[in-house]
Amino acid sequence: MDVEVVPDFRALRHHRGLRTGQIDQGDNLESVIGQGDVVIDFSSHSATPGIAALCAEHNKAMVIGTTGHSDEGKSQIADFKSRIPIVLASNFSMGVNTLFWLTRKAAEILGPDYDLEIIEMHHRLKRDAPSGTARTLAEILAEVRKQQLESAVRHGRASIVGERTAEEIGIHSVRGGDVIGDHTVIFAASGERLELTHKASNRETFAHGALRAAKWVRIQPSGLYDMQDVLGLK
Repeated sequence: MDVEVVPDFRALRHHRGLRTGQIDQGDNLESVIGQGDVVIDFSSHSATPGIAALCAEHNKAMVIGTTGHSDEGKSQIADFKSRIPIVLASNFSMGVNTLFWLTRKAAEILGPDYDLEIIEMHHRLKRDAPSGTARTLAEILAEVRKQQLESAVRHGRASIVGERTAEEIGIHSVRGGDVIGDHTVIFAASGERLELTHKASNRETFAHGALRAAKWVRIQPSGLYDMQDVLGLK
């Protein structure tokens, strides 16, 4: 499964005031979609557009935590924003979304004289790299500097690559053990270095964030939102 994390939503079954249904790979979503107001999707990027279509058909709001979407997949999901409210985010941790906000502010304040590097570490079983969260951080940095991400990003370094250019946004992926998710954004200049770091120690934080998003999105008008909207950071 090409996902950022798979939160454990089992505890939500017994959450007071919630009606829930849970499915896994191969199950039929249509059999439980009537049991609630919001569908929370942490599945596979290949499944998400079809899930979004079903939500639109049944007029259900949607929270999407699956990552790895292609531009075409993102476009297919966005096609339904005129029919239902959707929260699409690469990470549902409230701490990580604060990191997104702080990264944007730091990049705006510090300006172009700081070298930008991102380091992310996850458990040894994670299949995709870089993480969706690291890519979001890079997108924020590129947006602030008005750069095209694909031309600015540098995934690791090996051999004689020459001096670092001022335009580079470095991303480095580390894998090992059972690390849930660590992300650090480095702003490095001559004489000083600023590091912004978030470390996740329990997957429940992602489940709580997704639940908060679900409670928020079910009363929103149709549209495409992210966790910055949910937390009022925009």
